[in-house]
Amino acid sequence: MVRNPSASSQIDRDVRKLVHQFVQALDVHVRRVAGKLGLTASQVVALRELSEPITARELATRMSCEASNATFVLDKLEQQGLIERKPHPTDRRAKQIVLTPSGRRSRTTVLKHLNVRSPLIPLTKAQQETLRDLLQVLVTRR
Repeated sequence: MVRNPSASSQIDRDVRKLVHQFVQALDVHVRRVAGKLGLTASQVVALRELSEPITARELATRMSCEASNATFVLDKLEQQGLIERKPHPTDRRAKQIVLTPSGRRSRTTVLKHLNVRSPLIPLTKAQQETLRDLLQVLVTRR
């Protein structure tokens, strides 16, 4: 079977454009939630990712940012009493980031707000799972 290069390149352009628009919609959504809760977008993302104790380096990876940026965000969350830095149980050089009781409540609020008007709402659960699986294929093939 011979592929039509122009059709393939059009699909590629369409996919790139739509993915870009979707990422922008996600960013706008996070910023709206942050504004409603008196947080920065980075703080919202950090709270979303702190489902269990992790290191600042791991948080930076999950947030797709530099370690110095994650440290800055964590400093602000610590000042607000939302996280604590505790000794890592197996690595003396590292600290684990742990939510305080107030931080857990804030994370619950963040997650509730992120789920309201999420850009994924128009999709059924099955469609969301399919989208997740397709994106997983794309990001693991880099």
